[in-house]
Amino acid sequence: MVSKKLVKHIALRAIVIYLTVVVAVYLTIIVANMGGKIDEFVLGDLYTSIYEQINRDPRYRSLPGPEKDKLVKQMFELEVKRLGYDRPFLERSFIYLKNALTLDLGRALFMTSDSGSRLVKNIILERLPNTVMLFTTVTVINFFIHLFLGLYLSRHYGSFFDKLVVALSPTSTLPGWFYGIFLILIFYTWLHVLPPGGMVDVPPPPDPISYALSVLKHMILPMASWIISGFFLGVYGTRTFFLIFSTEDYVEAAKAKGLPPRLIETRYILRPSLPPIVTNFALSLIGSWGGAIITETVFEWPGLGLVTWRAIQSFDTPVLVGITVIYAYLLAATVLILDFVYALIDPRIKAGIA
Repeated sequence: MVSKKLVKHIALRAIVIYLTVVVAVYLTIIVANMGGKIDEFVLGDLYTSIYEQINRDPRYRSLPGPEKDKLVKQMFELEVKRLGYDRPFLERSFIYLKNALTLDLGRALFMTSDSGSRLVKNIILERLPNTVMLFTTVTVINFFIHLFLGLYLSRHYGSFFDKLVVALSPTSTLPGWFYGIFLILIFYTWLHVLPPGGMVDVPPPPDPISYALSVLKHMILPMASWIISGFFLGVYGTRTFFLIFSTEDYVEAAKAKGLPPRLIETRYILRPSLPPIVTNFALSLIGSWGGAIITETVFEWPGLGLVTWRAIQSFDTPVLVGITVIYAYLLAATVLILDFVYALIDPRIKAGIA
């Protein structure tokens, strides 16, 4: 049964996490807008747009130059007032914050979704499934590879494979896109067996099965680049966790009592080492939903990472703030759920709350 102290603990944690999200989102608004500097670019683009609109309109072609300039200025001032740019940036930053926290993400300044919509919500929701499909799949595969190989190495500590993994673990500092470039050179440029990028063949296959196989074929190289990148360090880290727990006093006591090695491993090593491993997996999973900017750019994968890169290039602050808000809420919810689960299952945290 959930105690009142546990409910109070979770409520306090929820407040702290929410305040952290508020601060993170507000800082993102300030940084993404460059403290209001982006407004100058937006207003300049707006003035040019109105000027060209007036010049293209046949109704105003007969107007003399000063009259046309006066009309452009009037329309510009009306548009500035309508968009709220006549207010100080500090005041508008809090309006942006309120809208962001209530998931009113507004419209993009320059970018559009594939369907032509300028709503930030549509731009994000259109690309999020592609990122989840690619990076969630590779995160789950990495988790099980690291878990089982880490357990295997902890049983064969000091073996050749163990020493090889330890020796090669620094290679994981190289990012996935670095390996991705080599994989493209090998499997596309030399062997001509896999596509260099994109999500599906052009033109897309008409039937669902061929379409799914085409997507799977395009996923192979980006997934392989991330699996290779994280392989040695991931296996080394998991193997080290198991080795640390296998030297605890209670494990030695279990061995002294003559318990079977398999029972010691599952009950006294694997179980207590799982919470940090699962926490790492949960945070990696949430992190994967933000996409990988350079990897998606290298492979032209139409996900959130590519959207983020294009938003940075075009100074599209509403899109950047929208992606940050979605990611912050997902991360906050994950941390809160982990806090709740740990408070229920971990006796040390439970004792601390009591």
